Amino acid sequence: MAVSFDENAPVLEITDLNLSYWTRAGEIPAVIDFSLTVQKGESIGLVGESGCGKSTVAMAIMQYMGNNGTIKSGSIRFKGVELTELPPDELRKLRGSHISMIYQEPFAALNPSLTLGTQLKEVPTTHENISDSEAWERAVQVLTDVRLPDPERVMAAYPHQISGGQQQRVVIAMALLSNPSLLLLDEPTTALDVTVEAGITKLITDISRKYGTSQIYISHNLGLILEVCDRVFVMYSGEVVEEGTINSLFTWPKHPYTHGLFGCIPLPTADKNAAPLRPIAGQLPLPHERPRGCNFGPRCDFFQDGRCDAKDVAMESVAGAATSDHRVRCLRWREIDHGKEVAHGEAKDPMEIGDAVLAVEDMQKYYEVHDRSIRAILAGTGTMHVKANEQLNFDARRGETVAIVGESGCGKSTFAKVLMGLETATDGRIRHDGNEISKIPVRERSPRQIGSLQMVFQNPFDTLNPSHTIGAQIGRVIRKFGVETDKRKIQERVLELLDIVKLPRDFYIRRPRQLSGGQKQRIGIARAFAGNPSMVIADEPVSALDVSVAAAVTELLMEIQREHKTTLLFISHDLSVVRYLSDRIVVMYLGQIMERGATEAIFAPPYHPYTEALLSAVPIADPEVTKREIVLEGNLPSVLNPPEGCPFSTRCPRKVGTICDDERPPVQMASETHAIACHIPLEELQQIEPVIVVPAQEERLHVHR
Repeated sequence: MAVSFDENAPVLEITDLNLSYWTRAGEIPAVIDFSLTVQKGESIGLVGESGCGKSTVAMAIMQYMGNNGTIKSGSIRFKGVELTELPPDELRKLRGSHISMIYQEPFAALNPSLTLGTQLKEVPTTHENISDSEAWERAVQVLTDVRLPDPERVMAAYPHQISGGQQQRVVIAMALLSNPSLLLLDEPTTALDVTVEAGITKLITDISRKYGTSQIYISHNLGLILEVCDRVFVMYSGEVVEEGTINSLFTWPKHPYTHGLFGCIPLPTADKNAAPLRPIAGQLPLPHERPRGCNFGPRCDFFQDGRCDAKDVAMESVAGAATSDHRVRCLRWREIDHGKEVAHGEAKDPMEIGDAVLAVEDMQKYYEVHDRSIRAILAGTGTMHVKANEQLNFDARRGETVAIVGESGCGKSTFAKVLMGLETATDGRIRHDGNEISKIPVRERSPRQIGSLQMVFQNPFDTLNPSHTIGAQIGRVIRKFGVETDKRKIQERVLELLDIVKLPRDFYIRRPRQLSGGQKQRIGIARAFAGNPSMVIADEPVSALDVSVAAAVTELLMEIQREHKTTLLFISHDLSVVRYLSDRIVVMYLGQIMERGATEAIFAPPYHPYTEALLSAVPIADPEVTKREIVLEGNLPSVLNPPEGCPFSTRCPRKVGTICDDERPPVQMASETHAIACHIPLEELQQIEPVIVVPAQEERLHVHR
């Protein structure tokens, strides 16, 4: 018997949901008393740190709790139908047709051994029993809707033959193929560039409006939630601590945890010296070790002993016409004046910038690619060059933070490899501490040269040896680079480094598997600074971390930099972090520098059109900050066949004519230190309106964080 849905009922109605996992240690309560209603066409955001229960809620909706997961109590109703009572065969019919999910990692959601067309056609043929040709036509149409160029070619391709951004669009198309009523999105843009993220976010919003699809958007990116959602639920340790409309919650947040999240975000009003980020103290409690009373109590600055830990705290409505849909789980929300409380860390004096430590002059890095086909050999194109880096020119000074930004494939990490000696330059020079190192591979560098250039990698999980203790791994660096040779002194130095990165000394005998992601990244930082380097290259060091952990790691990096006067080369595509952290910025595209200058100059006109697009793509978690929308169309050109003129000419919304296609743009100096490589006259670039407008402090009408 087919399930009968009530089209007048809410699309999703969750009431008093309690979810648990069962382990050898017993029951682990993952989500407590969760309630949520989603109307047709509505978009709901779930935010919070990792481990707070966001994804567990999504899995419960899909009935994918696994063998050890269970819905202990509560109700999940989809269009009036109780999902917890549906038999397995009815659930299979429901998933993919009425309720779809987009996962965080697109490649993991695609079968590498099947063409994309085969996988896309499978959705409508399974759920709607239509013909193969009809399924093909519908798949091509949805690929067109998600703005994938040449959908016929994509249908014939395998997952590895398209880019990450294209893979995510295919997964979105797959989720939308049967026109679901509810779409669950679990961090769907975390692994993508900001420009690709902006395009996909707008795409999901447009298509959801077109088809009337409701959404539940799971993310720790509050800026993204502000742009795409109608209401937001803030989760902490398995329960909702605050909920409300986007305007209400972002303008008048009431719970100390929500304020703590905002304090961890590098908004345009943040300043690493005058108004630094303020990480949330402590860590999320384990589900079986939750405190009595308020779960956030041990980390809360406003905790009152005997009151906040006396009994469980219930959700309470926040009075006021503008906040009628606003509820909070806090006993003291009326008593706390967050406008008077300091929402940022203590102010610090600016760093003193010293002499040049790094000088890059006309650096090039080419890779040879060989095509052994008969056609290529006869045409004389058997050997081609990938121009990963082309004519790079910039410097970095002692105590300074220089950021290199750009999309994936722009050459940021290639330059880092050449700098570290993992690759050698094809041409040009790199001088570090007065030594020419561009042609010296890492195996030929002295211990002093290697120790003076260290790196913090993006993924802390893959950078530590799982077989060795933390003390042994940091101690090896100290011994290898000749900082200390005596065993006792090496141990003392390791313990000092653990103090510096604010980790307990007993971590000396722990192994990586016993540490969280944020703790592993702190160990990575300790190891990078163990050899007393003059320069540290940080390659996306916080992109894989929660906002609270990312803020703590960011502040830690700067604190150690201040102490040691280290030069920091920060590689990232997140311009919010870059704006907060860096003194100067280098903007790269397709291996070339499009713009470079002081941070305040990069974030104000004149802009290079590519910088302008990057700034527009930055999600900002402040409803009073206005931003122009610029969504780049198309993808990066092939590195095997780049444009002859300006590398950005194929995607530039301000293209002036054929000169952009045919001639390399001149470098124009907007100031002594601000360079822009563009054919558009500097006078015209100076007339561009600012992309991001932050109201003056006296113009802000509301109490701010």
